[in-house]
Amino acid sequence: MTTSYETMYILRPDLGDEQVEQAITKYQNLLREQGAEDIQIQNRGKRRLAYEIKKHRDGIYIQLNYTAPATAIAPFERAMRLSEEVIRYLTVKQEAEEEKPPKEEKEKPTKVAATAPATV
Repeated sequence: MTTSYETMYILRPDLGDEQVEQAITKYQNLLREQGAEDIQIQNRGKRRLAYEIKKHRDGIYIQLNYTAPATAIAPFERAMRLSEEVIRYLTVKQEAEEEKPPKEEKEKPTKVAATAPATV
């Protein structure tokens, strides 16, 4: 069974554009090998961190949205934990969107044209 996940990770700010692209491709391929599908990548760019992490004040934010089996998350996060280029990561399980059947419009009772009262 596949589940939707969102992973946000922060890369070191001193990486060049080519190194950032290599890191993104590396983690995308790792997810694909683990059976992930519908991978959407958003490079959020370099941003200021709220607090210092591993002596860095800035970081390059990358967001991944994907569907994958639950067994794919542990090896993916382990690879990020062991990597020198990733300074922080977080994976969140997305809530399943229940498909609700479209509401059928109830027929509104139509008003019957009132007839003029009979005059006597």
